[in-house]
Amino acid sequence: MRIGELAARAGTTTRALRYYESRGLLPARRDEHGYRTYDERDLKLLEQIRTLQDFGFELEETRPFVECLRAGHPEGDVCPASLAVYRRKLTELDALIGELTAVRETVARQLARAELAAEAEVPGGPEPVCELGGRQR
Repeated sequence: MRIGELAARAGTTTRALRYYESRGLLPARRDEHGYRTYDERDLKLLEQIRTLQDFGFELEETRPFVECLRAGHPEGDVCPASLAVYRRKLTELDALIGELTAVRETVARQLARAELAAEAEVPGGPEPVCELGGRQR
């Protein structure tokens, strides 16, 4: 199949395919007329790349999975290098979850404090002033 058909079947663009080719992730085979040609194995490589990128993997992190598929494995995540990438990604995700949990706790504390302060305001007190200038109406 040609580049346009592969792009359509993979749900991507020909520009993306050329970029993957330039990065060595997609083979650059040409027919006798100079057109790029692809097969079902290339479609599987693209599906692997796109799935991993949808999960938040950087393009370079997909390389071990692609190489595993190229080596003839039915799945790209059974090789030791792919497993190592999975482990690193899980460590990164755990760290991000920890950071987000801490931020969430801080925001929850700020909300609780602000709600108490809002309840404590005296009705009929001074009219609030908009920080962008002027009084609120």
